[in-house]
Amino acid sequence: MTSTKIANWRDALVERIRVEALPPEKFSHQARLYALARAIADGGTDAVDDDVLFGAAWVHDLGVFLGHRPSDPEQLKRWDSTTYTVAHAGPILLECGFPADKVAAAIECIRTHEGHGSPTTPEGAVLRDADLLEQLGAVAVMRTVAKIAQDTRFVVFADAADSLRKALEKVPGLIRLAAGREMAEPRIASLRAFLDALDAESGGMLR
Repeated sequence: MTSTKIANWRDALVERIRVEALPPEKFSHQARLYALARAIADGGTDAVDDDVLFGAAWVHDLGVFLGHRPSDPEQLKRWDSTTYTVAHAGPILLECGFPADKVAAAIECIRTHEGHGSPTTPEGAVLRDADLLEQLGAVAVMRTVAKIAQDTRFVVFADAADSLRKALEKVPGLIRLAAGREMAEPRIASLRAFLDALDAESGGMLR
């Protein structure tokens, strides 16, 4: 059972990220990520600390939010959002009442959460696979299209389409846990169907 104290720090962290997550469409990624990570863990992995998983999921993208990432396009090209988040997430977690003795574990999850990461803990392993799942399927389409004209890498529809094609090609092979691979299957199918329909309807005229 979740204690009142735990519920309060979790609520405080969610509300803090609601403020930090800019543009605002980036906010919902955190809730989906935690739900996916929890589902992967429940699907059969080593036991995970749910506090660590929740805290890491909700603060892991701090470095991609406006106000944290640089505004200069040249600096943004070299920006390492994960390194920034690792350096700045701890104080935010503590300010929200996150258990102090678990901060290091949450930061370690964040450090290895990207696709090229090598998680060292069960929490890190499920968080990494969950973040990869968010790069597939219908949600991935929504997240990618939302970047057009907001992210220097995405200027026209073709940029978004190319990014989604690369994800379809590379991301499935990066997912390591059996539960994550199973959850990826319908997302792979829906993303492939979308891209096939996009090619058929656009005739390649997306620039």
